[in-house]
Amino acid sequence: MIAKIGSGKDTAGLIRYLFDTKKAKDHTDPHLIASWDGFAPDPGRADDFDATKKRLVADLDLRVKQARRLGRVPERHVWHCSVRAAPGDRHLTDAEWADIARRIVAATGIAPQGDPDGCRWVAVRHADDHIHIAATKVRGDLSTARHWNDYLKADKELAAIEKEYGLLQVVRGDRTATKRPTRAEMEKARRAGTTRTSRERLRTTVRQLVSIATSPEEFLHLLDGVEGVLVDVQHFPSGDVRGYKVAVAGDTNAAGEPIWFSGAKLAPDLSFPKIRERLTAIEAPPAAEPGSRRRPNPWYQATAAAERIPHHLDHGDDAAAQAHIAAFGEAIDVLPLLAPSHLRPQLQQAATAFERATRSRIRAQQDQARALRGAVRALRTVPVTGDGSGLAMFLDIAVLVIFATARWHQARQHDQQVAAAHQALVHLQAVYQQAAAEPLAALAQRQPPARTMERHAQRILVIVPEHAQQILDDPAWPALAAALTEAETAGHDPELLLQHAARQRTLDDARSTARTLTWRIQRLAARQAPSARARAAQARTSVAARTAQRGQTPPSPSQPGPAAPSRHR
Repeated sequence: MIAKIGSGKDTAGLIRYLFDTKKAKDHTDPHLIASWDGFAPDPGRADDFDATKKRLVADLDLRVKQARRLGRVPERHVWHCSVRAAPGDRHLTDAEWADIARRIVAATGIAPQGDPDGCRWVAVRHADDHIHIAATKVRGDLSTARHWNDYLKADKELAAIEKEYGLLQVVRGDRTATKRPTRAEMEKARRAGTTRTSRERLRTTVRQLVSIATSPEEFLHLLDGVEGVLVDVQHFPSGDVRGYKVAVAGDTNAAGEPIWFSGAKLAPDLSFPKIRERLTAIEAPPAAEPGSRRRPNPWYQATAAAERIPHHLDHGDDAAAQAHIAAFGEAIDVLPLLAPSHLRPQLQQAATAFERATRSRIRAQQDQARALRGAVRALRTVPVTGDGSGLAMFLDIAVLVIFATARWHQARQHDQQVAAAHQALVHLQAVYQQAAAEPLAALAQRQPPARTMERHAQRILVIVPEHAQQILDDPAWPALAAALTEAETAGHDPELLLQHAARQRTLDDARSTARTLTWRIQRLAARQAPSARARAAQARTSVAARTAQRGQTPPSPSQPGPAAPSRHR
């Protein structure tokens, strides 16, 4: 069940609407089901509709008129609450709806249970799935009702009602969601021939700019350069930036003035102070490795940073975990700007859905995600090119991160965030299948000879025995074998690479262990191949680790150790 609460100035107008059967299509049988004293006149069951409606309005407004003589009437003295059952719920009886109405007015402070001075109210039912509660906010002692936070109180009561009545338990939020478009905004967008409102378009634009900006100053500079967007930056007397507001060019009110939205009106985390906090917690992208002239591949760096997120969610404190989720959201926001055009719609849908999962009531410790944010900013210098293996590699990890994010939110009963993560997952998995197809097919075409395949298979059986059969049966196994062969050709030890790849993160959550290992091998092989002395040291370390796992004593330096793995080129 959901409640919608509003206020107004005209009691007669509201009652006229609630009992109207001509303009409102779903008003088939409007009638009272409950009232403040159980004896309110019911226009829906009276012979003289107009006269009874006037009596009802007069009864509801009695205390309003009395308080008006004393100058105590609130400007908007009408309280209106609609309560709607979820689609698929059973049809409640009038008596059940009457009980729900009484509980709502009691919970919200309109008519507390047992209070003789409670406000006057009526509940009207004119459809099977919902009711309307109309009340005047003047109490019997002529004071104004105390109904602060009435929506949250009504929502909490409805959650209890759902359990007691066996109804669908609606996913509820924590007041960190973005504001939904109003009906007027949606109608305006429809007339303009667009599917999104100005608020939604601006929200997407600002979120994408935050995901690529490296400082608050650069964010404002980028925002000022967006075509079709008006920007107004406000400053303190000291000259420091206080905030900003944006408008879509050409979107004006009746007076011809732009319709402005502050950052906070776009989303709770898009106010300028929140953006400044995030953009001052960015680490410079990793530099080239010592002795290497090659710059690190930003896609590999971003993937490595994202791959650590599940560990932070499972073992870090909540503030650090929330920061990593928010930073990962910035990575998802930037992908539609970088990906090939045929992948952008699905990626944008994933970003729009996941946006809800990036916020909760837990305050993020933003400096905990500095490395991830730095890696994400480096991506803007390398749009997806070639076979798109960098994007596919990142998306493979992104799917695991979203799984981990959903688990983290679920453990904290963040229902809306869990639903958003699952929705984003659908889009991300679909786009990953498209993005991975070409690079995996290209690798598979370079499948090594049978003897080499057999050697790699033996390594798989030894190093990851619990996943071996699944890997060898996977359609991506030829691509993994090709990646191992190319790494070996570049001077890496494939056995050591496999060990490292298997130890990096758990493989239990991977949808395709072979594909996940393929991306890890490619990422590890992109590093400079170790020297002969370094390979010998790695081999000794590997032998010692395997010996310790078997419970044996490792060989002393004076004793000959096992021969290093044979090299086939």
